[in-house]
Amino acid sequence: MSTQKELELENQFIAHLTTLGYERVQYRNETALLLNLKKQIEKFNALTAPLTHEQWEQVWNYLSSEHTIFGKAKLLRGSYQLKHDDGTTQTLRFLSDDAEKNIFQVTNQVTVQYGESGTETSRFDVTLLINGFPLVQVELKRSGVEIAQAFNQVHNYSKNAYKSGQGLFGYIQLFVISNSVNCLYYSHGTPLFDFTFPWADENNKAINDLSKFTEAFLNAAHITKMISKYIVQHQTNECLMVLRPYQVYAVENMIQHVKTSTDHAYIWHTTGSGKTLTAFKASEIMRQLPEIEKVIFVVDRKDLDNQTTKEFNAFVPDCVDQTTNTKTLVEQLIGKRLNSRKNESNLLTDKLVVTTIQKLNNAITLPKFRELIADLADKKVVFIFDECHRSQFGDTHQNIKRFFKQAQMFGFTGTPIFPVNCQSIGGVKYTTEFLFPKRLHKYVIVDAIADKNVLPFQIDYVGQFTANQVNAGDEKIQGIDTKELYDNPERLEKIVRYILKNHDKKTAKREFCSMFCVSSVDVLLQYYEIFTRVQAELVAEADKKEEIYTPLVIGTIFSFGAQDTTNDANDSTTGTISEEELEQPSQVDMGRKAQLERIIAEFNTRHLTSYNCDEGFYEYYKNLGDRVKYFKVPKPPKEVGELKGPPIDLLLVVNMFLTGFDSLPLNTIYVDKNLKYHGLIQAFSRTNRIYKPTKAFGNVVCFRNLKQATDKALSTFADDQNFEQVIVPPLDQQLAEFNKCVSELRKITPECQSVDDLKLESQQLQFIQAFRDVIRLHSQLKMYTDFDVDNAVIVPQELEDYKSKYKDLYDRINKGTAVEKDSVLRDVNFALDFIISDYVNQDYIYTLLNMIAAAPPSSIQRAKQQQQLQSLLSNDRKMYKKMDLIQKFIDEQMPRMLNGQSVQDAFKQFWDAEKQQAYDVFCKDENLVMDEFKKVVKRFDFTERFPHAHEIRPLPKTKPSALVSKVYFEGLHQKTNAILEKYDLRI
Repeated sequence: MSTQKELELENQFIAHLTTLGYERVQYRNETALLLNLKKQIEKFNALTAPLTHEQWEQVWNYLSSEHTIFGKAKLLRGSYQLKHDDGTTQTLRFLSDDAEKNIFQVTNQVTVQYGESGTETSRFDVTLLINGFPLVQVELKRSGVEIAQAFNQVHNYSKNAYKSGQGLFGYIQLFVISNSVNCLYYSHGTPLFDFTFPWADENNKAINDLSKFTEAFLNAAHITKMISKYIVQHQTNECLMVLRPYQVYAVENMIQHVKTSTDHAYIWHTTGSGKTLTAFKASEIMRQLPEIEKVIFVVDRKDLDNQTTKEFNAFVPDCVDQTTNTKTLVEQLIGKRLNSRKNESNLLTDKLVVTTIQKLNNAITLPKFRELIADLADKKVVFIFDECHRSQFGDTHQNIKRFFKQAQMFGFTGTPIFPVNCQSIGGVKYTTEFLFPKRLHKYVIVDAIADKNVLPFQIDYVGQFTANQVNAGDEKIQGIDTKELYDNPERLEKIVRYILKNHDKKTAKREFCSMFCVSSVDVLLQYYEIFTRVQAELVAEADKKEEIYTPLVIGTIFSFGAQDTTNDANDSTTGTISEEELEQPSQVDMGRKAQLERIIAEFNTRHLTSYNCDEGFYEYYKNLGDRVKYFKVPKPPKEVGELKGPPIDLLLVVNMFLTGFDSLPLNTIYVDKNLKYHGLIQAFSRTNRIYKPTKAFGNVVCFRNLKQATDKALSTFADDQNFEQVIVPPLDQQLAEFNKCVSELRKITPECQSVDDLKLESQQLQFIQAFRDVIRLHSQLKMYTDFDVDNAVIVPQELEDYKSKYKDLYDRINKGTAVEKDSVLRDVNFALDFIISDYVNQDYIYTLLNMIAAAPPSSIQRAKQQQQLQSLLSNDRKMYKKMDLIQKFIDEQMPRMLNGQSVQDAFKQFWDAEKQQAYDVFCKDENLVMDEFKKVVKRFDFTERFPHAHEIRPLPKTKPSALVSKVYFEGLHQKTNAILEKYDLRI
């Protein structure tokens, strides 16, 4: 039986859509689609007469006034005031949240032309039109083809084809990709295949069959809801985010519950599953309900207050006024300022409130505030509690219930409290369901890992390193849980040396960063001193051997209150991690404060900051967190600002940052601390955020006997599902799989030169798929401590040789010299992230330049670091072209840096000056119009693509004769691309 062809699948899919209310139309180009758009806008707005030519020009000028996906999404959800000849205006809208008011059509095989001369052609599979706008684009592949190929094809279309013509396809909101047996959806602008999702039922069972997916997801009511309600416009990043199935179910169940019940309820969504977005959507919809007076989102820490406010305002600008103190909170609750200035309105807009539980408790217990908000006592106020397992079992919860008599409470938690791990007071078991009786939705860690929403864990139990074991050199012996042995200085040093030896392996040569949680502040201080001393020794040893050792940058912070609440076991029953104060403590341990002042002073010197333990303590805390969260990511948020100095490689903590702290580049946590239940899951989960393919799992290295506690915690919070899915296979299993993949590779290509003999597409596809599996597994194996890369079945040099052939094949395919234009090889997912994970980018250059600047002039260390930089640049084709400029900065500019000036600032000033000078010289030498060249540069900076040939034609002041025109413009095109590439540090 032959396999189903894509065109047959396409027609079958369209036929199914027509049964769901879509009208089948055949508009095969943008011109026809625009004519249809005009008609559908007229019909949707119930216009009594068609739009005149002039009126349609008004409307289309408005709809085409934005050029980005984000900008068009705002226009789609907005309205336009149409001016009539008689001076009146009429409001035109383009989308309704009521499916019955929208108009649904489906077309296929829309063809667009693009490229330098408009000769490139792309045909899109199936386009779903809502009110004439192409809002959902479906890419279908026949069964048996990797679904990633559909994503890659859409991604290629996004570079040019969807931007062609008048930009109508910029209105696409959602993509659906399918190979008949797998279906995924994602928002327009999604950069990586990892961020695509299956739709699922309410029990989190994925709906993969195309027919069932169509019925559940693409029916008119549901797709309207997804586009109108469950796509969020992220203002900070200017991108679209679409909710995942479990988030949609949670929001809808919360809305239904608040309309039909007065009972409290909770959502169990595992740590890292995006509860902030879920809570925001629920809050946004709830506060529009007439029966609800206020929606208050409650957190239990100042930093989470700031973080949540920032995230909510990123979804909808200024939707939250941050409650900086209790007075501000009271003002928001009553809707007016208490002490407005002259000529200033004292009324506040009705906004969502985000506050800490401490400020909320002050507002309802302190008489001066309690009286002001008395009117709310009998009105319906909805409270949404973040991480409700931490904050809802004290007096504050009862205070809220007593004051807000009509309050309805919703709790979010990734780690609920069950009878097995609850506190029992007076015979009452204080579980999550005791306070929040109704569970509205469940999405546990096993679900999240299966959906690839979070990563599994790779856990090493390294042992105790007790006093008697230090000299024995046995790193795997289990020890005795006694404080005397745990705090033994020899044991601590053994652990430090273990971390320093294995850190680069665990973090992929510091592509990622790490955290180390320890039992107490006293032990933390010991560790900090040992790291400092041992790394100094390693630098000295490397100097003697004329080698380079680059020390880890260690960051740390801890509470210096006299009443220290941090301890090794935290809560002995629930395992909840005690929170360290971020405010100034009322009673200070002067010894600890002095120690922290010294550490902060070292940080200030290294990072060009000026923090202290008094006014600057929280700012220091925030800077540390920002370095771990954003320093290694390509595009940190604008509000973070410049982070001077090097990144933090290892964050040393007791309890801080172990809960509620998300960092994409953090992939490893070292644990020398007794953890259980909540605390264990929370701490381990700092490592498992999805980032990029080279981050395949979260690394956990335990220096304590936590195997039993880990199994209990995973079993509890996997809700009795198979928690083994949460942990990646041990080394021997992964190694066996790797060896099998290498064997398959060698059957196809016994050696790297055999790749040249692969003439047929089918053979080349086999090689690509086989080698892709090899490099993926090899990338993961390198993070296993015991993996011996030099004695593997394929040694590093042979792997590099295969990589060269693999990259050559990729280049030939993508340049169109190796395959036909419609070849399936064009859509293959090459997984290049595994090939170029050591890519030298701007951040990495800054890191090395900082190290060079910090080393004494003419020192051996500085010379070696310069040599390292030169070696890295010379091994990267694109960066090699910039090597002379970077060396010029080191030789000429670095010695003249102003006192206190950061390397980043000096380098940016130098680079910008060199770039402008080069552009001036280039325009002069080539006799170009500077203003036109600036347009080319601006377009290049914005689109991140080199100019097409036709875009450089306006550059020459004097146009060449027809005889030499072709050769002249080809040469100018090459020169323009070369100078843009040389002075762009992004590529």
